[in-house]
Amino acid sequence: MDWDEFAHWGTHISNWSADYHKTLRDRPVRAQTAFGETAAQLPQAPPDGAEAMERIMADFENIVMPGITHWQHPRFFAYFPANAAPPSMLAEMLVTTIASQCMLWQTSPAATEVETVMVQWLRQALGLSEGFTGVIQDSASSATLSAVLTMRERATGYTGNRDGIAGKEHLRIYCSDQVHSSIDRACWVSGIGQANLVKIPGTGPRHGMDAAALQAAITADRAAGHTPAGIIAITGGTGIGACDTLGPILEVAKAEDLYTHLDAAWAGAAMICPELHADFWADVDGFDSIVFNPHKWLGAQFDCSVQFLRDAQPQLNTLKIEPEYLKTTGESVTNYSEWTIPLGRRFRALKIWFLIRSYGLDGLRTRVRNHILWAGEVCEAIRKLDGFEIVTDPILSLFSFRCPGSDDDQQRLVDALNGDGRIYVTQGSFAGRKIIRFQVGQFDTTRADVMMAETVIRDVWEKMQ
Repeated sequence: MDWDEFAHWGTHISNWSADYHKTLRDRPVRAQTAFGETAAQLPQAPPDGAEAMERIMADFENIVMPGITHWQHPRFFAYFPANAAPPSMLAEMLVTTIASQCMLWQTSPAATEVETVMVQWLRQALGLSEGFTGVIQDSASSATLSAVLTMRERATGYTGNRDGIAGKEHLRIYCSDQVHSSIDRACWVSGIGQANLVKIPGTGPRHGMDAAALQAAITADRAAGHTPAGIIAITGGTGIGACDTLGPILEVAKAEDLYTHLDAAWAGAAMICPELHADFWADVDGFDSIVFNPHKWLGAQFDCSVQFLRDAQPQLNTLKIEPEYLKTTGESVTNYSEWTIPLGRRFRALKIWFLIRSYGLDGLRTRVRNHILWAGEVCEAIRKLDGFEIVTDPILSLFSFRCPGSDDDQQRLVDALNGDGRIYVTQGSFAGRKIIRFQVGQFDTTRADVMMAETVIRDVWEKMQ
């Protein structure tokens, strides 16, 4: 492909992309293909000769697209959103075109400096105090693993990387029982182990970690000869949106000298709305590490996760490695590869710059506020359906419900709704029962899209009877 042909197909794909987004409402949200159906249409060996782009694009439309679940669909109410606002997509096109490797300042100075400023823009947008720095990670899983590794190193006097942790006292990490599975995985990968992740039951209307139970668990572990290493709190857990009350947890952490990490991967984006701070964000400045994903609710093309650090040095002490070929001579600069696990880094900050400038914080706040409002409205509509139960009331824009019947009936309804194609939801589990999760957050959804869900749920349920 020469550059004239690239320009031709670039224009074609841009037009295709716009048409795709403009017609999304006409498509079923979830892929309707069976397992193996896509693979069966692909040749089992690569071609020796070149093929025309016309044929490649035709196969893309005929083979790939039927097997795509449409995460940008305005009636995507499953999981959490992975939004891609148009300016963010354009920024990604530019990043793909220049294809910079942004591991060091000197390998792409502008990428490093734009990232530094964008982290500060987002710090201000979320109301975090001056002094926080940060880094753009690929996902919250990587940020959480970085924090857990930092907890491990800090608790072992920064000897774990050098000597390993075999033979050391059992290190313990504490968290709510509503945390995301990435916390469990971070404990696996770090060598701390699942058995040393202590989950504290949630209490109260937002199902947050009980600080007294947390303190009791730490005290018991110290008495048993274990070494507490850190605490992970949540604002907006994946299952039901659970939120910890941050102040009491920080008091325990301070008394016990423990490193703290706050997983606000989904709900952190909503903190651009100052009116939510008192209920969800009070005392947040006390955390050592905080993560939120602009690629969820804020509209930044996946992947884009921001980790804020009250003091970056402990994480640098944990992750920084500097062979001769990565050293920067001369002036002191920031090399973000020293802050993260991967060495290679993409220019993720550009899409944040484009996104915030294109919508302004006010435009983004309006979307978040609408989603929260509409989630409350559709929740009340579902509550009125005969025999339906709201299991967990809306926390921001996430709630859960059950239809009449057993756990098997909940799954039958989820499968029937997703097979119907008009909306997409996911199942979950809470208090030993299967639930149906519903979250509002797709970037271009409207009130009509959200309220349509009640009609679809009623329709599909009636057909199942």
